[in-house]
Parts: sequence; C-alpha cells; structure tokens
Amino acid sequence: MPASNALRRAVAAAAALPLLTLAACGYGSEAEDDNTNQKVAAGAEKIDGLDTVKIGYFGNLTHGTALVGREQGFFQKELGATKAEYATFNAGPSEIEALNSGSIDIGWIGPSPAINGYTKSGGKNLRIIGGSASGGVKLVVDPEKIKSLKDVRGKRIATPQLGNTQDVAFLNWAAEQGWKVDPQSGKGDVTVVRSDNKVTPDAYRAGSIDGAWVPEPTASKLVAEGGKVLLDEKTLWPGGKFVITNIIVSQKFLKEHPKAVEAVLKASVETNKWINANPGEAKASANKQLEADSGKALPAEVLDPAWKSIEFIDDPLASTLSTEAEHAVKAGLLEKPDLRGIYDLSVLNKVLKAEGGSPVDDAGLGAK
Repeated sequence: MPASNALRRAVAAAAALPLLTLAACGYGSEAEDDNTNQKVAAGAEKIDGLDTVKIGYFGNLTHGTALVGREQGFFQKELGATKAEYATFNAGPSEIEALNSGSIDIGWIGPSPAINGYTKSGGKNLRIIGGSASGGVKLVVDPEKIKSLKDVRGKRIATPQLGNTQDVAFLNWAAEQGWKVDPQSGKGDVTVVRSDNKVTPDAYRAGSIDGAWVPEPTASKLVAEGGKVLLDEKTLWPGGKFVITNIIVSQKFLKEHPKAVEAVLKASVETNKWINANPGEAKASANKQLEADSGKALPAEVLDPAWKSIEFIDDPLASTLSTEAEHAVKAGLLEKPDLRGIYDLSVLNKVLKAEGGSPVDDAGLGAK
C-alpha cells in the first residue's frame, strides 16, 4: 500500500533528527590526523590542484574500507600532496547533508541514505561511484525467549532507525512471514523498536528488547551479551551478496575533480585488495582506527566474528540496491523512486581495468 502523506512526513522528520543533532557539531566529528601513515610523501604533487579532499564514513566495521584505507595511508598515498581530511558520522542523513553542503566531497554510506538523498534532490546531488562491502547484518535474539523464526512474532525487535537499511530489511522480512506491522509506529504482529546501535546492547541487557536486526559490530556485541544469531541476512539474497556500503560523491565534485575521484577509488580498490590478502592485519588496522575515532577499541570476542561476516568488494551490487528500494516501497516508507542516473561507475571501471580486473555493472541505472 502506498505511504500516506502523513507517514512520509513522519519518516522524513525521523530521518532529520540525527541530522539536526549532528549539524551543531559540523555534521560529524573530525579527528586530529596524527597517524604516521597520513604523511605526504616528499615530492608529491597535488591532485587537480586541490589542497584537500574531504572523506566521510561511519565508525562501523561495515565501513572497513574507509577505516583501513585511512589507517594504512592508502588514500593519502594516492592523493599525493592533496591532503586527505576525514569526518565520521553516526547517521546517513547527516552525511548526505554534509555532502550537499560541501563539508565532505566523497563518502562511504549505506544504500537507504543514498537512495533517499538521491530521490529527495531529484537526482541532482550525488552519484554512487563504487561499492565497498556486502553482508554483516544479522537478526540476533534472546535464546530464552525466541527459539525459532516463528517465535519472533509478538516480540520486540530493535532496528537502528526508522526507514534505515536494516529497518527496511526487517519490515520486508516480517511482511514475508505474513505479519502486519505499521511502519510508522512499529506496532503490529511484531513490535519494531527504533534504537541507536550504541544503546541497543544496553537495551538488550535490560530486557527491553528481545532481539535486533542490526549491522556489525552491534550484532556481535549482542552475541557477547548472550544473544544468538537466528538469521544472517545474506541467506536471503541470491549468492549471499547484498550491498551494505556504497561510495558516493557529489555530482559537482565528480564533474570538477575527476582525477581526485579516481585517486580515491584507486585507493579504495587497493585497500580492499590488501584487506582480502591480509585479513588479520586488516582487522587490527580497522580496530586501531575505530579506537582513534571513538576512543575505544572492540574486544576480540566482538571484533573477530564481526569482521569475518563482512565481505569487502568493489562491486556496488547495483541490482540489490534496486531490490532494497522495492522493499522500502512495499513497506510504505518510500514512494516508487526513479533511480536512473544514481550510478556513475565509469571511473571505477577505469581503475579496475588498469588493475587487470573485470568491469562492474550498474543494472541499467547509470548516468547518461
């Protein structure tokens, strides 16, 4: 059933709340760059004449390419004398706003914020220029209360945010079970509790939720609290692959500074290659950057299973983005979007070709 105007306004308002909170802090937090790997090499030249390229990402393991690329210095190496600057975010709407305002140039972000940002601007603000990660999302439950998938009915299940990627996925899964849930209130045959990932483990510990459909490392934090993985979302997708993190850029920056975009994408491809060749070192590198960003590293019992469940890839898995958009429409959280032009994979395919790789597909949604 199509969303009502009131529902769409409620969704937009909910999405704007974290934006307003973070806007007072400059959209995201900017850490002092004291990593030795960030030093500019002697004799390096600026890319496209730019002093800086501003890169945004979340402090999540699903944004591991950005974490490792920063900590290991891949981005700075490719940008030469153009300084890589970084901002971290807690919510997609705030990162989209930062991209729109020019506070960042390029960002790592989930599919739902990218879809929402693109459609709300009439297709004028961003392009998806690459993929970064697949998987890393699980339904974790209290094994004393929920022993099978059918037991989820009547329980309280947390998702990170109204209308976010995991919220849409859970609502779609619940609908496929034949259960009815009001997408705005979260009430119905199962109760959806919108809870920030930072507080979800506390809510689970307190017994105020019975489980959660969440990304890593929150899923593994819940397991460390005694939760059980009831469902890994990748089992619901063909080939076990679905996009969880994309790379976006402002259309203005892409048009004016293609060499800088190419440098960042080359660094991303090199980072993913290094991650997959050196999983142990890469995991430690990501955790080191998480600690630098947040002041706290993840313990091994959380880090190890979380990292193992994420696949770092360059392919944006465009067909799965379309499917996720369809799920949001079916859930009543989005009017049918026109996603034509959301992708521009030309620079990524240029980089992949130079590396001896195969081109990736935009599922017919590429910019003309």
